[in-house]
Amino acid sequence: MNHLQDLRKLYNRYYVMRHGQSKANVAGLIISHPENGTHPDYALSDIGYDQALSSAENTHLNSDTIIFSSDFSRAKETAEIVRSQLSVKEVHITTALRERNFGSYEKTDHSNYQLVWNDDATDANHKNNGVESIEEVIERVTSLIGQLEQTYQNKSILLVSHGDTLQILQTAFQKVDGSTHRSLPHLETAEIRELQLHS
Repeated sequence: MNHLQDLRKLYNRYYVMRHGQSKANVAGLIISHPENGTHPDYALSDIGYDQALSSAENTHLNSDTIIFSSDFSRAKETAEIVRSQLSVKEVHITTALRERNFGSYEKTDHSNYQLVWNDDATDANHKNNGVESIEEVIERVTSLIGQLEQTYQNKSILLVSHGDTLQILQTAFQKVDGSTHRSLPHLETAEIRELQLHS
């Protein structure tokens, strides 16, 4: 369920940030299960650290920003770099922003993402090979947005998360079918982007 579907406006401005390059990215591995994603072995690479720092140095966001992050190491580390650079008090950690769970593809070559995306294009509810469906990702992430809307007003909120999770969240903001997520502009590592709610 897209909890944004019936909304015409939001009380806050939402920015998303994909984590910087991770050690899993360098190794070409899919790391999406919590026990692996939260392990320091799959935190940021040196390049990823520099990417996150550069994005934080060049953003117009400031110390009033509210930061929420996935609990995965690569996202938490990215969020902490931004927090420090902007002098934000704290990072709020939430499992709602975790990477999409790629099921039996865990720890396999990242070329297998394409197999999942091929299935995505025809069915937003598929759970082939134990993969978390697009609709399940939409449910958990837009539910978080709904909670934030009830908690804050007139804030800039930065959500630090992962490639597929953020691609799918973009479809929710644009109110288009989640199966189209790969057709939307891709977020580069450590990129910060504002999401606009379509009416």
